[in-house]
Amino acid sequence: MVTYSKFDSAMSSSLLDSNMRLPQRYKTFTKTQFPMVVATLQKLQESGFYLGPVTGKEANAMLAAETTGTFLIRDSSDNRHLFTLCVKTELGTKNLRIQYDASSFYLQTDPKNISSVPHFDCVLKLIYYYMPQSKGNTRGGNIYYIHCGKEKIPLELIKPLSCSLSTLQHLCRKTVNGHLDISSKTDKLPPTLQKFLNDYDSPI
Repeated sequence: MVTYSKFDSAMSSSLLDSNMRLPQRYKTFTKTQFPMVVATLQKLQESGFYLGPVTGKEANAMLAAETTGTFLIRDSSDNRHLFTLCVKTELGTKNLRIQYDASSFYLQTDPKNISSVPHFDCVLKLIYYYMPQSKGNTRGGNIYYIHCGKEKIPLELIKPLSCSLSTLQHLCRKTVNGHLDISSKTDKLPPTLQKFLNDYDSPI
């Protein structure tokens, strides 16, 4: 199996922006995982709600005064994982690991249920799937529950916690991505504009 280090010379290639923040630890990836992780990191850097290597305690403090359903993404403190979804719930802030396999990301679940939870090739697609306003959401009424001791509460992702200002171009791009009737006609746009939209294909 060919593997790549998460923080070695391979990461200094043109695939990564020089300003991209990465977890300060080593990680190996297969040839299939590597481009998926790189593409996801690039999009997370532009999202405005990815905080990189902050601790769970710091993330909890940032969400403490926010409304229920506010969320952010940070690097996982567990070396077996890459990212953690932090969300403010009615019972306080909860931290959910985002797990990954050979070709996809998915929310932490019991190993027996891995095949039944939705899988995505990008963390932003995963987040958008669990947002109630998601257009084209195909959950069919199914709700993902967070287990808190003996209680379980539904996962509610309402709005991201914006940690940086977005450019007007990026805001416009997200708006276009959120309108299927517009985004389906992007092939008629100039190539440079098509690339700009494809580089960040999420509405959040």
